[in-house]
Amino acid sequence: MPKLRAKPVNPKALTGKIEVIAGCMFSGKSEELIRRLRRAQIAKQKVAIFKPAIDTRYSKDEIVSHSAAKIASKVVSHSREILEKSRDAEVVGIDEAQFFDDGIVDACETLANEGKRVIVAGLDLDYRGKPFGAMPFLLAIADEVLKTQAVCMKSGLPATRTQRLTESDQLVLIGHSNVYEARHRAFFDPPKES
Repeated sequence: MPKLRAKPVNPKALTGKIEVIAGCMFSGKSEELIRRLRRAQIAKQKVAIFKPAIDTRYSKDEIVSHSAAKIASKVVSHSREILEKSRDAEVVGIDEAQFFDDGIVDACETLANEGKRVIVAGLDLDYRGKPFGAMPFLLAIADEVLKTQAVCMKSGLPATRTQRLTESDQLVLIGHSNVYEARHRAFFDPPKES
């Protein structure tokens, strides 16, 4: 660590940071989250891992990528549970952040200010191509951001959008390749505004 020129207001925060992994579906967000968390475990750091209760696609108590990489996680319904269950952790991993309440932003900020490394993954845009949930705020407060890209299932070009394939105006519709495709912006067809 470089020599400090001034006394920090919050010395604990010197070691804390927020890393956000964002992108469309099928872009490797969860896989990258799992990779970073496994490295922290290999380094014998105390790791706490969370996923939202709403995400039951592949496993109830694991974060699972579309390529079948997985890691055990705690299932929570509200961001305050993450704070309560992370007291002893040095590294906190959170998947599918777009599904959490707006308190997830303050929770991540609090954890980082306590000196924890917070790694968050989530969809940056919803099926309409609009910023999704608390993700734009997490991207804004992040110390480090990785934007992942998938492969467009129509063109083979880099994809940054999630195309919904079914008729539904529900903002949250849990699914995988049976409901969504990754698309390049030129092949993305958002629903018509009503």
